[in-house]
Amino acid sequence: MSTKELKVSAIAEGTVIDHIPCENAFRIVRVLGLADTDDVVTLGINFKSRKMGKKGIIKVGGRFLSREEINKIALLAPDAVLNIIRDYKVTEKVRPEIPNEITGIVKCANPNCVTNHGEAAQRFRVISRKPLSLRCVYCERITGEEEINFL
Repeated sequence: MSTKELKVSAIAEGTVIDHIPCENAFRIVRVLGLADTDDVVTLGINFKSRKMGKKGIIKVGGRFLSREEINKIALLAPDAVLNIIRDYKVTEKVRPEIPNEITGIVKCANPNCVTNHGEAAQRFRVISRKPLSLRCVYCERITGEEEINFL
């Protein structure tokens, strides 16, 4: 009996996001706007993982992520590892960390919050990392992991 293995081509330059919870892989693609880019993007889900059981991987050729994009990944995949690729080699590994305060990337779930009427910037304090829980500094509404909407 032969086994077949699907091989995905290596990227010369760019970022590989590894150890993504499968249920958040498509959400990360959406949040980072990867479907609307000219960069080569490879998405894989349900890969076997000793640590997670199964995982997702996203390869983005020709692109290095900004601090804001890394913070978004931290909220959706706190155990992810970003591999920075240069000349086909991993030159750096970045582990995104959820900052203590999040400004300008998450929308408050309270429709009456001042931040949803253009009067103040969206700003949250992290009150729990696992499970993720954020508190709006203006209205004090708590937003859970499943309620997070990005700006």
